[in-house]
Amino acid sequence: MLNFERKGNGKETLVLLHGFMENLSIWSDMESHLSKDFSLLKIDLPGHGQSEILAEVHTMELMAEEVKKVLDHQHVEKVHLLGHSMGGYTSLAFAEKYPGSLKSLTLFFSTYFADDEEKKQQRIKSYRIIKDAFAHYARAGVPNLFNPNERDILEGKIEIALETALSTNNMGALACVKGMVERTDKKHVLENLEAKILVLAGKHDNAVKTDMMIKHLPDRTNIKSYILDCGHNGHWEKPGICAEIINTELLHNLPKKLVL
Repeated sequence: MLNFERKGNGKETLVLLHGFMENLSIWSDMESHLSKDFSLLKIDLPGHGQSEILAEVHTMELMAEEVKKVLDHQHVEKVHLLGHSMGGYTSLAFAEKYPGSLKSLTLFFSTYFADDEEKKQQRIKSYRIIKDAFAHYARAGVPNLFNPNERDILEGKIEIALETALSTNNMGALACVKGMVERTDKKHVLENLEAKILVLAGKHDNAVKTDMMIKHLPDRTNIKSYILDCGHNGHWEKPGICAEIINTELLHNLPKKLVL
């Protein structure tokens, strides 16, 4: 069983999945801004936080199956599922496997695109340094995930993100990188899912091709998207704004077909 924490007694269960080299602690800045109508279920993905490494390769499908085990253990049938970065990839795999378990799916600074060949090669080249020089890998990568125009005021958040990354088991991180290389394009999930779909993206996100992702979103009334003036880490950079969007979009009931 993956490590998890529950908080709040709201009627709507919001499952929060962190990204690569993160853990369930990353949501602390956003929590105070989220509606009390949510009951939060925060989960450590395999090889991260206090969850064990489960395989040599943590595919997104494997991680989705483990998330489902937590929901079953907690007797939660239908949830709002939100995933940051790698957590978003896991959420898409979950939506593909268990669409009936979702009230909504939120891609939180994440993408439905598979890695292109250049990105795959970058990940493959990182295997050795993750294994042999993980601290160097984390220190080189983490600061680049924040808005470069606000690096000075985000210095404290960058330090927290780096501490979180350095606390990650390097072999757990490696298993997840291998899984991310293998992941497939999931646009068809967005084209077919009946649940509400929310996309939050960063204008200065170096990890996601925001413009391309937004441009190619399916034109469906159940999909809403927002571009924020931040980098890859909205939960640290713009926690209040992100929470307000989540509260507004997930807690009000829109008709399936909007007539304007």
